[in-house]
Amino acid sequence: MDLHVSNRRKLLDSLRHHFADSSRPSHGFVPLQGGEEQTRYCTDHIELFRQESYFAYLFGVHEPGFYGAIDISTGKSILFAPRLPADYAVWLGEIKPLSYFKESYMVDLVYYVDELKGTLENLFEEKEKNPLLFLLHGLNTDSNNYSKPAKFEGMENFEIDLTTLRPILTECRVLKSEQELAIIQYANDVSSEAHIQVMRNAKVGMKEHCSYTCICATGHNSSVLHYGHAAAPNDKILEDGDMALMDMGAEYSFYGSDITCSFPINGKFTKDQTIIYNAVLQARNNVISSMRPGVSWVNMHKLAEKTILEALNKEGIVQGNVEEMMAERVGAVFMPHGLGHLLGIDTHDPGGYAEGLERPTEPGLRSLRTVRELQKGMVITVEPGCYFIEALLKPASENPATAKFFNHEKLEKFKKFGGVRIESDVCVTADGCRNMTNCPRETWEIEAVMAGAPWPLKQ
Repeated sequence: MDLHVSNRRKLLDSLRHHFADSSRPSHGFVPLQGGEEQTRYCTDHIELFRQESYFAYLFGVHEPGFYGAIDISTGKSILFAPRLPADYAVWLGEIKPLSYFKESYMVDLVYYVDELKGTLENLFEEKEKNPLLFLLHGLNTDSNNYSKPAKFEGMENFEIDLTTLRPILTECRVLKSEQELAIIQYANDVSSEAHIQVMRNAKVGMKEHCSYTCICATGHNSSVLHYGHAAAPNDKILEDGDMALMDMGAEYSFYGSDITCSFPINGKFTKDQTIIYNAVLQARNNVISSMRPGVSWVNMHKLAEKTILEALNKEGIVQGNVEEMMAERVGAVFMPHGLGHLLGIDTHDPGGYAEGLERPTEPGLRSLRTVRELQKGMVITVEPGCYFIEALLKPASENPATAKFFNHEKLEKFKKFGGVRIESDVCVTADGCRNMTNCPRETWEIEAVMAGAPWPLKQ
């Protein structure tokens, strides 16, 4: 819980700096509402609970129905627990006292939710004024959904600010502390080992099935970018000659990992699989070797596109001048998604588009989840891919501006190929970056591990 104490302190410091710069008094409260348990439609089946992410970041509370608040003037943290009915103990276990939550979550004060209004009024130092609440409200640029501000009975007695908190709190989440990096590293270590075990155990004739919503795609399904949802439920049988694309990661103490490995189901790369795989691997390597503070993420995306196009050009799959292809956005035909995304408590962590940053409009670039310059402490995924998607190839082949770049005869044999994606979680350091993911990446490494060799390979 030291981590969440540090996160609250970081937010307080950022708010106080903001108030000092804008000559505003540093008082009021930051109230956040935790998540609620949800039932499956009209039944009483309770869905697996996941805490609201901003609330998790600041308080680390695992239970539903909580509120939290931070007193900006004193720095005190307050939790508000739901007051549970007596029969809760019969069905769901011991009713924990408030002292349990105070000790477990390392906060200064704990009350019940129905005491929230009175507590904030009593704690507010300027008794002649209505207390000021800084509520979480704003657009998540990944989902286009808005954060829902806390709501509680009696809010009409408070002054409300809906604009200050979210950009400051989101920026706190963008740059990770050493404690956060340690947890993300642990999640990466576990996930990397899990990917290796999947490689070792994948066999022709198995099914794609997985235990939670992730992408376990083989063959042509590898070109379905968000494969694994309800209408495409990871249910294909693994066939000899298929490439697998496994996009999945573990979560620990709210913080996650997000790793993609691509490999041949039968354990041996064909010549065509090697061409596409190495093109993507070179793109990933080029990006990681170029990452450092101050580097534009848009330029990193373009570097990945250019690397893939150069490899395809060398093999005659595309033809012509690569710079002209870049200008006509041919790279987006083969890699329509963005290069990567911020990672932390959420798989797509917020903050990709800070205030004043606009989303590009060109194909491929408009799918970027961030256009920021890299900063020390960011954790971002590097996940270039190359896919053969008929819904993109057909119009591009018929467009006079781009048709000349395609070798239609060679493309024909890749139509059922699917795709390759290689995704690593990368932390930006003071003078470069650190790859947090430890999976076999070279074709010979993958083949060796799938044949039973230990990882890391012995020299």
